[in-house]
Amino acid sequence: MTAQVHDTQAWLAAHADELAGALADLTRAADRVADWARQLDAVYARHGRVLVAGNGGSAAEAQHLTSELVGRFLDERRPLSAICLSAETSALTAIVNDYGATEMFARQVQAHGRPGDVLILLSTSGRSPNVLEAARRARQLGLRIWALTGPGPNPLAELCDEALPIAATSTAGIQTGHLVVIHALCAALDAHLTGTAAPEPEAHVRQPVPTAPAGTAVAEPVPADDRPGPSVVVIGDVVLDRDVHGRTTRISPDAPVPVVDVQQTRVSPGGAGLTALQVAAAGAATTLIAPLADDADGRALVEQLTAAGVRVVALPHQGGTRSKTRIRSAGQSLVRVDTGGPGTPGDVSEALAREVAAALAGAATVLVSDYGAGTTTHPVIRDLLTRAASRGRMVWDPHPRSGPPVPGCLLVTPNAAEARGLLGEAGTDTAARQLPADVLADRLVQKLGVRGVSVTAGARGAFLAAVGSAARYLPAPAASGGDPCGAGDQFAASAAVALARGALPSEAVQRAVHDASAWVAAGGAEAFRVRSATGPAASGSTEVPVVAVGSGDSDVHRLLAGIHARGGTLVATGGCFDIVHPGHVATLQAARRLGDALVVVINSDESVRRLKGPTRPVVPEQDRARVLSAFDCVDAVVIFDEDDPRAVLDWIRPQVWVKGGDYGGTPLPETDVVERHGGRVVLLPYLDGRSTTAILARSAAGSGAGSGGSDGFGDGASA
Repeated sequence: MTAQVHDTQAWLAAHADELAGALADLTRAADRVADWARQLDAVYARHGRVLVAGNGGSAAEAQHLTSELVGRFLDERRPLSAICLSAETSALTAIVNDYGATEMFARQVQAHGRPGDVLILLSTSGRSPNVLEAARRARQLGLRIWALTGPGPNPLAELCDEALPIAATSTAGIQTGHLVVIHALCAALDAHLTGTAAPEPEAHVRQPVPTAPAGTAVAEPVPADDRPGPSVVVIGDVVLDRDVHGRTTRISPDAPVPVVDVQQTRVSPGGAGLTALQVAAAGAATTLIAPLADDADGRALVEQLTAAGVRVVALPHQGGTRSKTRIRSAGQSLVRVDTGGPGTPGDVSEALAREVAAALAGAATVLVSDYGAGTTTHPVIRDLLTRAASRGRMVWDPHPRSGPPVPGCLLVTPNAAEARGLLGEAGTDTAARQLPADVLADRLVQKLGVRGVSVTAGARGAFLAAVGSAARYLPAPAASGGDPCGAGDQFAASAAVALARGALPSEAVQRAVHDASAWVAAGGAEAFRVRSATGPAASGSTEVPVVAVGSGDSDVHRLLAGIHARGGTLVATGGCFDIVHPGHVATLQAARRLGDALVVVINSDESVRRLKGPTRPVVPEQDRARVLSAFDCVDAVVIFDEDDPRAVLDWIRPQVWVKGGDYGGTPLPETDVVERHGGRVVLLPYLDGRSTTAILARSAAGSGAGSGGSDGFGDGASA
């Protein structure tokens, strides 16, 4: 056999050609590298830290970068705090041994990272699970996240605040490009630290620059890292919503109009104020930046927002507080009266501009809630937003009477009408105004220079397009009735909070679709105001809770307590649900129609093994629970470890316990528990041949024939 001779000269020539193209592409990213150096200079000025991680060759490059920072690159300067997470061998082996390889970097990020620090991740593929988990953990902790990757799009680039992909095809080419970026970044940072860098351009501030009017209501600044939850900054236009509720029983004698006898008046923040409340209700540390008037209504807005845990940074406000007063009777609006305004920001002082810039820089996500009053078109604010979009995660909820989003936004969330308007402003011909939502999303990504666009389509869901990928459809869960008022705000708020918690844009939009649907079904903005006035605001999440029995999960407790408190009918059914089949589907749908909520209790993996043998279950318990929770008819899933459901039924106390009809005549051990709590057992028809055991038997035999029959409690209510 003749040994193959490697053509080293040809390899070097090909590698040189590849590098030439990649380096030419890198020179066009010089501004990005220079901006990273400016940001690092600011991080180190406040005694921050840089964390770096990667796998394999990327681990070596991560250590190369930290050595340059702790030591020096070109010029003599002070040592800089930098930790290579790939080099901590004792910590790495301990973490991998105790928590698994996916946690090897994330746990170190949690130990060393602080809000405002920078995490730099290197990955040629952009898909390594441990690197992605580190990015998610950093997002939750408020770190700034940068990535050096191979060609995009890839999950890591999508997950980070900023990414610099290397346009090379080989691992060697990508890693060489990463090393060039590392050296360029160190050179630019050294220039800043030694005073030889070009000065950063100052934000444009109009002259003269009077401060905000004396007495303008501004909440005492609270550092974002002192509050729980990821940091989200909402910036936009606030209105005061005033809802006057009354009863109409007669017509006015002096005009053909109804007379409303006022019974209640409710005042609450609207516009970006409502969005801030929605963000805070989702558990984020929320800051609102908005023009606020120095009048009674303006002070009332600040008082309500502050009481809800929202930090307020007030911009000067022209005119009185904008308010929308709705006169309502029997749940219907009769007329709306608008007063105040115009609500545009006044002159912004240098000190206030610095405060806004600091708030934007410290946010895990910035949410622009544009209500057309001029905040987003104010030159100082727009300049600050443009910079923030280039450095971090920005969600922009546009308004038809305002300007387009700034370039670089991670996600823009128009409805179809707003999307068509944005395309029209961008110069697209009128025929494009009839384009479907998915095409609108694709076109807007290109026209606006943003990273992603999600066009909402009402009850249908949303269409998401991103740079380098075609639009995808994210359907909404089935729902009926409800009030859509405020659903767009809820969509944007949910997406922003999900991104702040480390979700990918596609995951954030899916979360937003579900939460907006739940918002509508729960009664919209009016129901939210009622909940806010009477108790803790609900997050609007439609995620079905999945818990182990007796875990104390608050969502399950709220569901059970709510049903029992109002005298509703709680239905439960249970089993293994190892392979979900038509018998299961029929039982779940029928069971839900018997009451007001359906809880499905399922055997844990250990319980199934005891009942069915060592080869079962086929599907792990968490996956089985997730499949069941996807059914619209299922309100909660509870996992139990016992061989039968008596203990879990004693906990949830259903009024109706549903079993498949194949159990007729066979005593059920749980009957006494159900009846002791005043419940009853209902048997549903059994679909012959639809059982997990029968399906597996037919599969093992390689035949479509087989007998049905029950295989006991463990395979589901209709087995």
